[in-house]
Amino acid sequence: MSLALDMVNADDIGFMRRAIWLARQGENSGGGPIGCVIVLDGAVIGEGYNRVDQQHDPTAHAEIVAMRRAGERLKRSRFGGATLYSTLQPCGMCSMASIWAGIGHIIYGAEREQVHQMYFEDRHLQTIDFIRDAFKKDVTVIGGVLGEECAGLYFGPDDAPAVDQQANR
Repeated sequence: MSLALDMVNADDIGFMRRAIWLARQGENSGGGPIGCVIVLDGAVIGEGYNRVDQQHDPTAHAEIVAMRRAGERLKRSRFGGATLYSTLQPCGMCSMASIWAGIGHIIYGAEREQVHQMYFEDRHLQTIDFIRDAFKKDVTVIGGVLGEECAGLYFGPDDAPAVDQQANR
């Protein structure tokens, strides 16, 4: 397992920019503007943005939406070796789904410390903790890719968002 930003290449930056674009498409969908792209062998196999409020589905996080689309496209539930790009550090549900899907690399933008705690329900566990707890040493996790740009999509740590604008309320 690695956390090295120096492993990031131009393709990774491009796919993260696509995730940022997707997040902006979903800004008014409720639940927070999060975008996700899943890539296998250089091709996008699934992508999406947060659709929790739109679909009235608490599991419709951007990462889950992208995994569902990848599954539909590939006609299978495992995407061994794929890379998941998310604009925000994936939550526990999305991290565990990534493990079950066989995703080999998780690359995310904004770190927990860069955004308001509401996005993580003020939990102490990090995404990497879920992966460690699942004994997955074959998953590479890299955080902070275009981190400032991604963090700009969300409320900051010291912001005071109105209650109706808060995720996880």
